[in-house]
Amino acid sequence: MSNKKQLRHEKILGLLEQQPQMEVTSLADELGVSQVTMRQDLDTLESQGLVKRSHGVAILANPDDLNGRLAYHLEEKRQIAACAAELIEDGDTIMIESGSCCALLAETLGRQGKRLTIVTNNAFIADFVSEYPCLQVVLFGGIYQPASQCVVGPFVAQTAANYHVHYLFVGADGWTAEAGFSNKDQLRAQAVRDMARSTDCLAILTESEKFHRPGTVPLNVPGQPKLVITDKNIPQGCQQQLERDGIKVLLANS
Repeated sequence: MSNKKQLRHEKILGLLEQQPQMEVTSLADELGVSQVTMRQDLDTLESQGLVKRSHGVAILANPDDLNGRLAYHLEEKRQIAACAAELIEDGDTIMIESGSCCALLAETLGRQGKRLTIVTNNAFIADFVSEYPCLQVVLFGGIYQPASQCVVGPFVAQTAANYHVHYLFVGADGWTAEAGFSNKDQLRAQAVRDMARSTDCLAILTESEKFHRPGTVPLNVPGQPKLVITDKNIPQGCQQQLERDGIKVLLANS
């Protein structure tokens, strides 16, 4: 795929994240392309599970579907995952929560052949790395959310209490200076808080486009995140604010 086409796809997804349903004609006008080109772009995105089409309207597919989200900003996410993997030693036990960057981190560790235990509340991630015998995966019990393939609820807290790990890696749907990091679901936010009680370092893995984007549910983790791994396009003011708040920022591939 050409860089020009890839950039258009990212712009389409960005517009649909701001307004989850848009007319195809409006998208074509917004990007300055023909309706034929826009339909071809939407065909590609629909085949990747990122967009649905209905009666001349483009609709953002389920934003909780990790399999679909993996195709969005894939290169940036792989770089973030590779940067996070450098922190982890053979024999470690880590916790991983939901998020496409987190899924790619688990896959990267498997490809590297590191012998690890991964404790997670995400069934997609558990299945995603099932082909790697070097990885032992512990999946929390609890209430299963089919859309996100996450396990939530009080059993997460009870299981997490049986562990103490150095790193917990989580994703985020947004960040603002006022509210900090956030996601879109109260139960998943609570799962992060419950898992964070059993870790020394909460690490956020997220692309730079999430900054200055308000989310629905602030994570509000006591002691706040200690580490953020993102790409080099993070706005400078956001990075400076994070560092003023005592949060270390690692820029992938920089």
